[in-house]
Amino acid sequence: MNAKKYSWSLLTMLVVFAMVLGACTSATPAPTTEAPAEEPVATEPPAATEPPAAETPAGEFAVMPGGFLEKALAGEYSGTTVTVDGPFTAPDDARFAESMKAFEDATGITVKYIGDKTFESRIAISVDAGNPPDIADFPQPGAVANYARQGHIIDPTTWISEDWLKQQYNQSWLDMGTVTGPDGQPMYGGVWHRFNGKSLVWYPKAQFDAAGYQVPETWDDLLALTQQIADDGDTAWCIGIGSEAATGWPATDWTEDLMLRTTSLENYDKWVAGELPFSSPEVKKAIETWSEIWFNDAYVYGGRSSIASTFFGDSPVPMFEDPPKCWLHRQGNFITGFFPEGSVAGEDYDFFYFPAVDEQYGKPFLVAGDIMTMFNDRPEVRALMEYFTTPQSASGWLQNGGALAAHQTATPDMYGVDLERGIAELVTQATSFRFDASDLMPAEVGSGSFWTGMVDYVSGAADLDTVLAEIDASWPR
Repeated sequence: MNAKKYSWSLLTMLVVFAMVLGACTSATPAPTTEAPAEEPVATEPPAATEPPAAETPAGEFAVMPGGFLEKALAGEYSGTTVTVDGPFTAPDDARFAESMKAFEDATGITVKYIGDKTFESRIAISVDAGNPPDIADFPQPGAVANYARQGHIIDPTTWISEDWLKQQYNQSWLDMGTVTGPDGQPMYGGVWHRFNGKSLVWYPKAQFDAAGYQVPETWDDLLALTQQIADDGDTAWCIGIGSEAATGWPATDWTEDLMLRTTSLENYDKWVAGELPFSSPEVKKAIETWSEIWFNDAYVYGGRSSIASTFFGDSPVPMFEDPPKCWLHRQGNFITGFFPEGSVAGEDYDFFYFPAVDEQYGKPFLVAGDIMTMFNDRPEVRALMEYFTTPQSASGWLQNGGALAAHQTATPDMYGVDLERGIAELVTQATSFRFDASDLMPAEVGSGSFWTGMVDYVSGAADLDTVLAEIDASWPR
């Protein structure tokens, strides 16, 4: 969908929403604009035993009945401005602006984006100074948890029905957005917006099909394919974990994906929180599972000894040689930016879901994404937060590529790029989602000892038991 299709005249808009408002009476009074920035207005969420039906005026975007977006579409907050801060730079800032156009045209509210690469340092300064943006886009929810504990952010369920949220999101997203408030009680840290999927395996499609290989459906199928390629005289996997100061992070992603496939979501969450140690049988099993592939020189291009020294972005390139020197590469959807120029999705390369290991854990999906967090409580800010609960709020990315909508109400026809549409279809089959664990762990571990420990283990500098014990010892207490 082109965002321009969302615009309509104020007159038409008023007629449509006069009918809607005549049928729906809001149970939530609008907050006064003088409400303190840090204090949510004490209103009860709309009561409902069934998720409310999503109303879609003029076929555009869903509206929570009786909410602030409905009032905004009737022109109540026209002429106001909402500031949004975040890490978006080109081209993502343009895609965000495109995503906001439908909201701005329909409501008369201006969305002012002020973000750049210095977001993380600036947001800390502005919050400490008591001058935060209205809404901030956090690519790492760990920071949201800190601000929630300090009492700076507003729980969207102050006015958004949990039934509405459950209609818009898979329960896993709501679980991942739950943080601890200043009173020690659980609260929602915001609403999810866009995300990138990580549980993907890429392969050279034309050669793969010509060789007669079949896309694996299970972990046993994947291991059988790996051995079949080895029997044919090739190495199946393209693997590299080099990344300058961040060397080691791809191994943490494999560990996270295997944790989701070999143990419960509860154990994954405990691991992230530091309650399940790295030295536990569960974490050790996840690492040993991927080690069966990584440490077999017949399975990895260049052998085990090359993994730590190979730049992660270069590692899939041998897939595109003729014949391929390796055939499989597990990585998030951003990796296509490192594929050879001119490579065509669906022809030169394709992807499949990183298979489940144990069927009792379903079909989990490892993700990284953005959560929209609210700092200032005004009606127009509430209206924009409600808009963020709809997939159309990420339309700039859906149409142009680069990310997926976190909303389960997104449909394949919303995607303008075949690659993202295909990934989105895989995502609809997922039974659960979890955020990248290393991004949620304390920095001393997530981007410290976890990274370096994996390098030591993969390179053979230390055995697994030693590495896991060292990571546990680094956890801040």
